[in-house]
Amino acid sequence: MVLRSVLEHGPVARSTIARVTGLSPASVTDYCARFARLGLIREAEPPRQAKGAGRPHVPLDLDDSRFVVGGVHVAVPYTTVALLDLRGRVVVERRLKHGSTDPASVLARAADGLVALLEGAPGRRALGVGFAAGGWVDRESGTVVHHPLLGWREVPVREMLGARTGLALHVDGHARALVNAEQLFGRARGSRSVLHLFVGNMVDAAFATNDEVHHGPRSQAGAIAHLPLPGGTEPCDCGRVGCLLAELSERTLCRRARAAGVIDGVNPMRVLDAAAGGDAVAVRLLVERARMVGRAAEFLLDVLNPETVVVTEIGIIGRQDCLAALREVVGPERSAAVVPSGFPDSVLATAGGAVALDVLYRDPLGAAAAGGAAAAHLGRG
Repeated sequence: MVLRSVLEHGPVARSTIARVTGLSPASVTDYCARFARLGLIREAEPPRQAKGAGRPHVPLDLDDSRFVVGGVHVAVPYTTVALLDLRGRVVVERRLKHGSTDPASVLARAADGLVALLEGAPGRRALGVGFAAGGWVDRESGTVVHHPLLGWREVPVREMLGARTGLALHVDGHARALVNAEQLFGRARGSRSVLHLFVGNMVDAAFATNDEVHHGPRSQAGAIAHLPLPGGTEPCDCGRVGCLLAELSERTLCRRARAAGVIDGVNPMRVLDAAAGGDAVAVRLLVERARMVGRAAEFLLDVLNPETVVVTEIGIIGRQDCLAALREVVGPERSAAVVPSGFPDSVLATAGGAVALDVLYRDPLGAAAAGGAAAAHLGRG
């Protein structure tokens, strides 16, 4: 609570932290002193005081100059590796295109990419690494249980990636990671319940109430890929027709765009580029897809009734007509609750790093201690 208060309100006086957290001034002072010794927070410049006003309170703020977390997000065509500061801002990121989707190869390249980023950031110490991916990801065991598009089953990511980096490794699904990011740094700050809908090559969802993300047994919550979309016509690999994954996947968007002569490849950003260039067919494909996403969001709103819905989908992030189409389907009474991702230029990098940052903000002292031990280990290596 103390560190979150500094993040949300800083520069902030200790007395204000005590008021917003309900903790005693003595407890706040003690925790702030410990965080300062660890280098997580620092004293900021006090406000100017009028003469005779007494000694000013010295406010506290995050020290975002010392530490980073590593982030790894594995998508279907490439892996994103990144470093994020304590405010969730991407310091540097790199995309590593897959030559093979063999998990050992992908994770080895990701580890080497992270090490290279850290070596290129002298003076920054890594507190840990977050890993995110779509599909079924078990946070507790650190395992990708099943990613159908990558062909991964029971991949022990924490063991494999942690061994190669020597850093504390935290693993989660990308939709859940992005819920945490939106609550910490994005558009869902202050929301008591948040639904995140991720629509890329994979289609996933996550739901959080009072800052707690629902995981379910073996972290299988949010598996919406095979929910039926009303009016859907796409055959799915599961044998049914109209599943969310089959209808909304970027693979389906690109196939439709190729059939219409809009693009000749498999990169969905080319459809967005074509729409920006005035291609009416590209615009139609993106707006139709946004309407289908709206139907999925409408169903989830009916079931879960969240205060805020955050949607990660390229058209809805990048185009006002797509956002308007989504909100029209959801309806005027709930449209204001539906917002695009707060990380339009860095969604995947943020997803990976957010897994580690969520751990930090839930247990700052434990995360900092683990980060210090890992740094010492790396130093001896």
